[in-house]
Amino acid sequence: MSAIAALLAARGLDVSGSDARDGAALAGLRAAGVTTWVGHDAAHVDGVRTVVVSTAVRETNPELARARELGLVVLHRSQALAALMDGRQAIAVAGAHGKTTTSAMIAVALTQAGLDPSYAIGGTVLPGHAASGPLGGAHHGVGDVFVAEADESDGSFLAYAPTVAVVTNVEPDHLDHYGTREAFEDAFAQFADRIVAGGALVACADDAGARRLVDGARASLAARGARVLTYGTDPGADVVVSGYRVAGLAGSACTLSTRHPALVDGDLGPDGDRGPDGDRGPDGDLALELTLTLELTLAVPGAHNALDAAAAWIAARLVGVGALAAAAGLAEFRGTGRRFEDRGSADGVRVVDDYAHHPTEVAALLRAARPVARGGRVLVLFQPHLFSRTRAFAAEFAAALDLADAVVVTDVYAAREDPDPAVTGALITGRVATPGKAEFVPDRLAAARRIVARALPGDLVLTVGAGDVTELATVVLDTLASRQEP
Repeated sequence: MSAIAALLAARGLDVSGSDARDGAALAGLRAAGVTTWVGHDAAHVDGVRTVVVSTAVRETNPELARARELGLVVLHRSQALAALMDGRQAIAVAGAHGKTTTSAMIAVALTQAGLDPSYAIGGTVLPGHAASGPLGGAHHGVGDVFVAEADESDGSFLAYAPTVAVVTNVEPDHLDHYGTREAFEDAFAQFADRIVAGGALVACADDAGARRLVDGARASLAARGARVLTYGTDPGADVVVSGYRVAGLAGSACTLSTRHPALVDGDLGPDGDRGPDGDRGPDGDLALELTLTLELTLAVPGAHNALDAAAAWIAARLVGVGALAAAAGLAEFRGTGRRFEDRGSADGVRVVDDYAHHPTEVAALLRAARPVARGGRVLVLFQPHLFSRTRAFAAEFAAALDLADAVVVTDVYAAREDPDPAVTGALITGRVATPGKAEFVPDRLAAARRIVARALPGDLVLTVGAGDVTELATVVLDTLASRQEP
């Protein structure tokens, strides 16, 4: 919502809005010329013409109720974002995991290449490169490309008509909205059908749901001149990711190789390896098929980030960025807020905060954290997000968290759902296979103190979840620091 507000203000509109409490987002919006209030009040909508809301805003919200009473235009955030994208080459990134990181990677690569894209991303792009701005996740550029994180949680990504649609995975989530895996996958099929004529679908070949999406959409996309490009470790992908390795203190590297004409053709620069492979055509002539191979170096760890970077590289190529320029731009990516975000160290313990809130994300996070810990233990303070998700995936969360050395789980962060007394963090800890590894501590602050009690110098502590667990990183650091006091 803050990204959309900032972009509307940058377009010259008079924008105002409210949040339940103050914070960095409101401060950034005020600096961008947006009128902000702390707390919701019906009087805030008097004199306005349009009210933009997210799915999390209930009809009982006093501002939304007043807007309905006055007959004002009420738009879902996706409708406002679609209007902002209109007239631009839209790159929309969807998927159960990796949307924010992949969107930010694309925005950084395009910015580094001089395209000055507009973008709306559901997370703060960390400083350290030219893509950073006062609001991080929002930028109004002069270029003709618009990069958007396309949220599938409520089906609202079907409001977009992308030139390039990137699908990182189609692993079932948000079943509170969709009900079944089939309904979830059907929404992605509809999303692919929204790609404009002559556009492209970019999908991960390593994900079974994405492969089903490609198989089902390929013919209809081809009929209107749209291309399908896949990426992944699968050797049959259009862009193959191989040789993943840890590089530096918390970076990584991998090799990208492709024979796809849309990606090989064009300016490579002086260091590109574009070697010919010979195949005999029907007339016996030697037809040369070019193979492009390049090394990709990232400042973030994790094999999942290497896959996201491959998707970002393809998207950048499809809007005209050279192969090596796209790779160089991705090397400048420093991450996004709450995606393996280093929060500091105290008493010899490093603290990292991460937004992972699905079992697959948690498992990927812990695999990425293990080499970063450099022989130390990996400890997790995990806050489940949504009662419905906790109920549906308790066993899967337990299996993922078992990859850590010690785990403390808090009570569930309700977000948009009403409380369910039958669903607590104990559903997860009771299923962790390794005895004594995980414990349920309902109170947030008590949970933070408990993970500190288990931490030793050299350990890596992760605060994990999509709720307010991010605030506990500071509590953990302060408690660790107090251990050093005489």
